[in-house]
Amino acid sequence: PMSETLTAGAARGTEARVLPGVPGIWIFVLMDMGFFAMLFLAFVLERAKQPALFAASQEHLNVSLGLFNMLVLLTSSWFVAMAVQALRLGRSRLASALLPAGLACGLVFAAVKVVEYGQKFSVGITPLTDGFFMLYFVLTFLHCLHVIAGVVVLAVLGLKARRGAQSVTGVEMGATYWHMVDLLWIMLFPLLYMAR
Repeated sequence: PMSETLTAGAARGTEARVLPGVPGIWIFVLMDMGFFAMLFLAFVLERAKQPALFAASQEHLNVSLGLFNMLVLLTSSWFVAMAVQALRLGRSRLASALLPAGLACGLVFAAVKVVEYGQKFSVGITPLTDGFFMLYFVLTFLHCLHVIAGVVVLAVLGLKARRGAQSVTGVEMGATYWHMVDLLWIMLFPLLYMAR
């Protein structure tokens, strides 16, 4: 009995250490984060070369919209995390309600980003304005593409959950990707909008 208890405890400990989803999603996330890390480094190096230009250009960004979008993505990640937990507890109906809520937040993020781009273009600011805005548009556009891809993933997962056909592993994979998208904005927001 004692050895069985130890074996069961060791098994539980092993289960607790297993990453959610499948290894492939983690490889993808690490590669994607590495790609963005290179872009972040390029931004930091360029800012070091032209601090006055970058500081002046930063003044044209709407910090309130950037912060609002960060809160939107954090809320979305919370919905998605709760959906994963609901599926683990066998509550697919709750998961099928939470995933669309996360998706809706992603759509709000994209809409706010369109508004923000519109503000820039309306006053003549484009990617060709200067080095800061070239990097700003590249970084935020690539991130927005990730948001849109995540919205599609959440839509598919939500439909499967509604039919009761969604596995926990599938939602964990989608959640892992979505949390990466959230984390990228948490790094992008202070880098682009706040750092001096």
